[in-house]
Amino acid sequence: MQQQGDHIILGIDPGTNIMGYGVIRSGGKSPCYMDMGAFDLKKESDPYMKLRRILESTRELIDRYLPDEVAVEAPFFGKNVQSMLKLGRAQGVAIAAVLSRDIPVTEYAPRKIKQAITGAGNASKEQVAGMLARMFDLKEMPDNLDATDGLAVAVCHFYQRELPRKKAGSGSWEEFVRKNPGRVR
Repeated sequence: MQQQGDHIILGIDPGTNIMGYGVIRSGGKSPCYMDMGAFDLKKESDPYMKLRRILESTRELIDRYLPDEVAVEAPFFGKNVQSMLKLGRAQGVAIAAVLSRDIPVTEYAPRKIKQAITGAGNASKEQVAGMLARMFDLKEMPDNLDATDGLAVAVCHFYQRELPRKKAGSGSWEEFVRKNPGRVR
């Protein structure tokens, strides 16, 4: 049950074979686990029907959890151009489904997500899953690590939202020079 001040974040790890998702609630300083899972798209051979299933699955998640925000994992830039194209389409369809419901969406690179969860941008899926299991005291983990990847996206967004925002101009070179006139020539 959502309480006053709670904020629901849906994390999506889009894929052409499996789409992982995770849902958290943030009402305080720590995220609260709600759910995670994955949609298996491997049985669908038609690539356009897979995209339709991604659209329908994303809308189903939105209707079920009523998220205030959605975070999506960006495609990994690999060597295979065809794979990148397929992943980009999957991500685009998921984002379009979110935007069609007027929900803010944010995209995170895989490395940024791993860094937010484990402290290491090159962590394995297993390390991310293990850290999430400890974070939320989860007794059972899903067979498919795409589900924990979806949860990791949501948790990454939670942490990014909680970071203090810099004021305009803070941290800029011009500001440093202005504050330190004798140190810069």
